[in-house]
Amino acid sequence: MATVDVEDESILVSIFKDSFSENWRENPDFAAYLSELSSYGVEKLNREPERLSEERAHILQQTRELAFSNYKTFIRTAHCTKQIYRDFGRVESSLAKLLDKLPSFGEKCRGFVKEAEDIGASRRMNSLTLNRHTEILEILEIPQLMDTCVRNGYYEEALELAAYVKRLEKKHSSLPVIQGIVHEVRQSAQLMLNQLLQQLRSNSQLPVCLRVIGYLRRMDVFTEAELRVKFLQARGSWLRSVLAAIPDEDPYFHITKTIEACRVHLFDIITQYRAIFSDEDPLLPPGGQTVNESAIFHGWVVQQVAQFLETLDRDLKRGVGSRLDSLLGQCMYFGLSFSRVGADFRGQLAPMFQRVAMDTFHKAVKEAVDKFQEDMNLYTLISLPSMLGSTIPPVAPSTQPGTLQPPMALLDFPPLACFLNNVLTAFNDLRLCCPIGLAQEVTRCLEDALLKVTKLILVFHRAEESAFSSRERELFVQFCCAFAEDMVPFLNRCLQVLFPPAQLAQILGVPPAQVHKYGNIGCISVSTVLEPLKFVLPKREPMSPVVDLTVDLTSLTTAEAELLPPSKSPSSEKAETARELVPTLHAQQPQVAPSTVEPTPNQTKPIANEAQKSIPEELPPTNTNADKTLPG
Repeated sequence: MATVDVEDESILVSIFKDSFSENWRENPDFAAYLSELSSYGVEKLNREPERLSEERAHILQQTRELAFSNYKTFIRTAHCTKQIYRDFGRVESSLAKLLDKLPSFGEKCRGFVKEAEDIGASRRMNSLTLNRHTEILEILEIPQLMDTCVRNGYYEEALELAAYVKRLEKKHSSLPVIQGIVHEVRQSAQLMLNQLLQQLRSNSQLPVCLRVIGYLRRMDVFTEAELRVKFLQARGSWLRSVLAAIPDEDPYFHITKTIEACRVHLFDIITQYRAIFSDEDPLLPPGGQTVNESAIFHGWVVQQVAQFLETLDRDLKRGVGSRLDSLLGQCMYFGLSFSRVGADFRGQLAPMFQRVAMDTFHKAVKEAVDKFQEDMNLYTLISLPSMLGSTIPPVAPSTQPGTLQPPMALLDFPPLACFLNNVLTAFNDLRLCCPIGLAQEVTRCLEDALLKVTKLILVFHRAEESAFSSRERELFVQFCCAFAEDMVPFLNRCLQVLFPPAQLAQILGVPPAQVHKYGNIGCISVSTVLEPLKFVLPKREPMSPVVDLTVDLTSLTTAEAELLPPSKSPSSEKAETARELVPTLHAQQPQVAPSTVEPTPNQTKPIANEAQKSIPEELPPTNTNADKTLPG
């Protein structure tokens, strides 16, 4: 094979530079053509490109003619080549898949052989099972029979089946079938346990409870202490469902029904517990190192009482109106019935009712002060009230000794009259449930209210003093005198009716004359209340000390006057305007019911064993006969 010389190559490189590729260097035809080309002359070299072009065109023409004349052959050749290539690809992929599946095929063949052996062993076992079909069927049907007994309430038969399965488990605990039977029987036993506990959560009587506890003891799933706890938990759950069904829209209705339900059902539960469980030992053992089983019952009773007291406190805070005494009586009877089981909680009722009574009184007094402030903001001193008050005929003395008459002079001053009526209403509400332990708090509350009234009077004086006429100044002095000499002493006497000094002295263990040494208990400090008004009040002789009315007074009444239609004269219209500021409700004469709050070591005794007294509910309405004497 001819190759290009080094000299020729350098010449070619210099001539053609980089116009031909490297692979042409190895082509012998290219080397021969270059050798031949190098031997040509100039003229021949000039004609060489034209000759090459003609030769190239001739070759292309021949190629076209060949392709045109044999194009079908070329197409068939291409199709055959493509089909052969596709067939070879399919053969190759099939061979690859076969090679991949040969190992798994061999593994499956080995598995088939093993499975055939297992089938043979199973066939032999099935033959043996068929021979003992009856005995095996009875054992396999035990879970179904157990479930049927439990769901139909045949607990005796269910317990017998459970005992048989326990013996079967001890003999054949390694067999999977026996383990499955034991598992299903335990599930049925759990269902039976839930059903028995659910019976305790219903309204069950003593015979049902005895039978249920007997079944639970035979099941042997609880210790004696756990059985007691479960019994009390289940019965407590039923009691809570009963209490939850009571409507709670009305607090008084809710708490009365709660008291009744707790008193009846709790006592039934306690009776059932004592009939089922023996508690011969004391609730707390001597020494107190450990708690025995009987202490479980005591703790449960205490918990139920605590829950009742929470409900009672919640409903009392919501408000029960003026029926506090009735509610207290029911609660005290409830506590008395529980004293027979060692759970007397009456001592915890007194502070609760005392707080509610005090809160109610404080709210009423605050409303009275707010109403007095509103009245004073609208009040103007006019001469008409003085003339109106002077025309009211004196009320005939009552036939009952010790009658306490509200000061009629207050009718001349509507703000004072309204304030007194509101306070008397608060006193009458308090009297229904008035423990003696509230003496100091009630006195302090009333004294604070009177001090606020005094400040409001001074505010009125400062605001109107510059515009006072001589007549208005005189009326303002009368207004202050009525407050200082009529209303404040009268409220002091009302306090003595609520909290008799003799009884306060008995509680404190001191003579009645020394009660004042322990502070203002049941008696307002008049000097403290009237101190800011000293510059207005006229100087008079010292008033005699307030006397004890509890010995002489047997009842307190109020006078009533009938309202007649007034005339239409201008003066009568002014009188009617004045009367609109004075309360016109008729007074009543309710009797004091002795308080039912029982004393505790840290609490004073309620009012008891005293002559029944009443506080006037309101001032009487003005007598319309005064219209006849009015100028005009």
